[in-house]
Amino acid sequence: MKILLVYPEMYDSFYAFRHLASLVGKKAAFPPLGLLTVAAMLPQNWERRLVDLNVKPLSDQDIEWADLVFLSAMNVQEESVRKIIAQCKRKNATIVAGGPLFTHEHERFDGIDHFVLNEAEITLPLFLADLRSGEAKPIYKSPEFADVSLTPLPQMELINMKDYLYAIIQFSRGCPYLCDFCDVTTLYGRKPRTKSAERIIEELELIRKAGGVQSVLFADDNLIGNKKILKSELLPALIEWHKKTNPGLYFMTQLTINLADDEEMMRLMLEAKFRNIFIGIETPQEDSLKFSLKNQNLKRDLVSNIHKLHQEGFTVLGGFIVGFDTDKEDSFKNLVNFIQDSAIPIPIVNVLKAPPGTALFDRMKRENRLSRHFTFSEGETNIIPIMGAERLKSGFLEVISGVYLPEHSYKRVKRFLSIHEFPKNGGVKVKEKYSTSDLYHFIKAIIKLALFDKDGKHYRDLLLWTYKNKRNHLSLAFMYGLMLYQLRENHNQIVATLSRSGSGHVELAAEQPLLTEAV
Repeated sequence: MKILLVYPEMYDSFYAFRHLASLVGKKAAFPPLGLLTVAAMLPQNWERRLVDLNVKPLSDQDIEWADLVFLSAMNVQEESVRKIIAQCKRKNATIVAGGPLFTHEHERFDGIDHFVLNEAEITLPLFLADLRSGEAKPIYKSPEFADVSLTPLPQMELINMKDYLYAIIQFSRGCPYLCDFCDVTTLYGRKPRTKSAERIIEELELIRKAGGVQSVLFADDNLIGNKKILKSELLPALIEWHKKTNPGLYFMTQLTINLADDEEMMRLMLEAKFRNIFIGIETPQEDSLKFSLKNQNLKRDLVSNIHKLHQEGFTVLGGFIVGFDTDKEDSFKNLVNFIQDSAIPIPIVNVLKAPPGTALFDRMKRENRLSRHFTFSEGETNIIPIMGAERLKSGFLEVISGVYLPEHSYKRVKRFLSIHEFPKNGGVKVKEKYSTSDLYHFIKAIIKLALFDKDGKHYRDLLLWTYKNKRNHLSLAFMYGLMLYQLRENHNQIVATLSRSGSGHVELAAEQPLLTEAV
């Protein structure tokens, strides 16, 4: 059979890195790891093509070529998904859909012929068996969790890695924590399931040989969710691999703030070349953390923990939320002050949302406070807020203006650079490998920001300050100036979107509940 694997376009949120990618000559942020892995689960004699709409458009000729169109998506890709479905239906294509978007809300999507839900390692073989016998069903789902140690290597040859800012890999699925606004435990369970260290090295070898990137995202729900295996197996294997191959790669990942409590874990992660770490800080307000079951952030000095991680050699990217029921009038100002004091160079701020499958969604449904279907964009919510929609909207804009705009963000990055230290025992030094094309686009981006951008004076000031005060951090100053460009453009996009709310294009939160029958 001929299988067309289609990855929808990402909504223009911060996580899409659309402006940063364009600035440095890339087409998208991350390859579609899920679809690349699904491709490897198909019969070997089937033909495969992959179209990532973040890299190139989907043509009618692509659809006409295929016997089946495989579509995988997250919530943030819903708008693109609906366009793909319509295009495929115009060509009478048979669509097979999976991924988190459909696992939670498949009933909202007409035009899909077969839903392969939950984890594909379990449900895809069931669909393929029925397809062979001519008895494929509309829906395949399972309450079981997959043994990810048996997950095949992704078929990297279906993409051009040079199109992407970063490579992507996954060691584990699942998270031991129960934050009420997060759907990870519903999707993947509380017990982190891991691949073997040997398998991860195999995947990294594919990335190393493909070339074109300097950083690899470990897209785990919480990398340190299973500390024992991480310390005893994966991190030592990564350290040894770096010593043997010197691949020129740094790692980034997502984890929890309690990394700051574990000296051994920090040392091993730094030796293994983990540098950028995304942490869900959410809020400095303890009552909001307690109410949302974000217990791992309680009873600690969050600012001190963040500074410690910076001083050890990590860079913290922080996730923040406004709109908790316990938020007060001064919560927005306090959050701005916290972000600036913590010196997190790249903060990502969202309005609280209730994704289907979460405890928060169930509570909002019971309280008749769901105003619409779940949407991902930063400034939108499906919750009727206690403080009122307009106050939440103005407070959210107050926060992002206070931390995203250049006059504030560049001050914060200076503070970060003054605190941050390179790892004292980083093991083998990473030999960075840049192609001529990479260097051309990097230099072009620096010139654009420093000389021709309307906020160029802030970038020039950052570079000059760093040269005078923290010269060994000059490469970081160059890089974070580029990241702050993404942050500013993200701010502009959010403000423009919310400004249309009065004309009916976007609502932050309707003041009327969504009918229970429609949920």
